[in-house]
Amino acid sequence: MSAAVKTESLLLLAQSRQAGDRERLLLAIADLCDGAPEAGRPEIQALLGDVFMTLVVDAERDIRRALAERLGRVDWAPRGLIHVLALDEIDIARPIIAASPLLDDAALVRVVVEATLEHQIEVARRPFIGESVVDALIDHAGPEALVALAANDTAATTDDSLARLVDASRRIAALRSPLARHPRLTRQLAEQLYAWVGQALRQAIVSRFRIDVTVFDSALNDAVQAAIGGAPRAAPVEDAQSEARLVAKLQAAGQLRPGYLVRVLKEGQLGLFVQALATLGEFDASDVRAALRARTAEPLALACAAVGIDRVVFPDILARVMSLNAGRPGGAVDAGKRTAAAFSLAPREAADAFRMVVERI
Repeated sequence: MSAAVKTESLLLLAQSRQAGDRERLLLAIADLCDGAPEAGRPEIQALLGDVFMTLVVDAERDIRRALAERLGRVDWAPRGLIHVLALDEIDIARPIIAASPLLDDAALVRVVVEATLEHQIEVARRPFIGESVVDALIDHAGPEALVALAANDTAATTDDSLARLVDASRRIAALRSPLARHPRLTRQLAEQLYAWVGQALRQAIVSRFRIDVTVFDSALNDAVQAAIGGAPRAAPVEDAQSEARLVAKLQAAGQLRPGYLVRVLKEGQLGLFVQALATLGEFDASDVRAALRARTAEPLALACAAVGIDRVVFPDILARVMSLNAGRPGGAVDAGKRTAAAFSLAPREAADAFRMVVERI
């Protein structure tokens, strides 16, 4: 199509009062500007900004999405328009957040603070985000976005921000795997992370940093002691280690299931119950022990709900735990509304709630 014909077509669309024609004009202008070197000139940018913003306000969702896909990687688009599209519905914002060269760190921080969790996840996945964006995500984003950030090796993660992510992994289990494999994980942070990851990730950490496992086990024991406030261990170190190894073998063989918890309690093996529940839920074993010392059965109920224990089975589990644990956790076997409410949560929600509750014990 010749330039004259394109110009005439644009004029006809501009003169039309039909909504469909105005939207076609929007996309036609984008096509005309794409690849045109003069589109980057300041005076043209100012004009394009006015035109695009006027048309976008009334554009249908599908047109805004098509426009965002056209403008996702160009450097000539009006910056104000790009900022507006980045805060639009996530299906519209996604190509802009993922790749637009016109979104600087300040604009990305605004998206993190003002938009939805889905927007935060897309920002966390964007290649080469800066330190201020990383900090904003850690300060404001939800767990899913933090997991995406931990998996983004190109993000400008500092020692401080990585340490904050490692600390968050204590309550957000999904963070542990990407952090254990993060290229900037330090030896010191690896020792901290080791204290609350599962057996497979512990082996990966030990192998990566080429350190004698006893060094890491010492760090683990220190973390457990700090978490339980110096209280005596439920079992000797050697017994706890043997129980952990047995549970790890069952898990590796695909034989560790919620029913195992009931079985070991029937056999009077409270230590194996603790290790198995911690492994199934990806919890710190010290947190499970804290739940067993709690004044109410709510933390234990949350942990059991997180690993798929049925609510009708829980009273038997609670009764057996109390009989093996000097009457703890406190509360009656039918532990009340808060215990019952634990089993109305999805497993992931129950796991997150358990980690929050156990911090207050």
